[in-house]
Amino acid sequence: MDPIDVRLLAELEKGIPAVTEPFAEVGRRLGIPEAEVLRRAQRLRDEGVIRKTRARINQRLLGITANALVAWHPPAGWDEEDFSRFASSPGLSHCYLRRPVPGRWEYTLYTVHHGRSREAVLAAIEEMARAAGCSEYLVLFSTEEYKRVPNGRINENGGDLP
Repeated sequence: MDPIDVRLLAELEKGIPAVTEPFAEVGRRLGIPEAEVLRRAQRLRDEGVIRKTRARINQRLLGITANALVAWHPPAGWDEEDFSRFASSPGLSHCYLRRPVPGRWEYTLYTVHHGRSREAVLAAIEEMARAAGCSEYLVLFSTEEYKRVPNGRINENGGDLP
């Protein structure tokens, strides 16, 4: 990688501009043609430096304002198939397992749910619980959003870019 690649990665981490010709705009910022931006980005992708490209949607602007973390204590005997089926439920963005704290916190399965209203999210959670036969769970709704910034890796320590 050369200094232009590093600067390109830093620009792409900020997000692709929402303009008609986003890669031409990135090129303008870097002082290189659009075709070079695309060629370099493709090469960085081929080399595995760029692993994936994804959209970050501001769900609140779409009316998705009810967000809840659910801590579950699944019934004894659940296997990988049960967990996979549970994780494929609609409306989830995350589903993961953690070790319990015996005698203090027995929950081991966590899901994050999103919807347009608390009632809709609660109804979906209750349906999941009923279908899975999991009656022990705790729903924690978020009340404020504190961070809406993607992780940055190129200039994360505050150093100057080349």
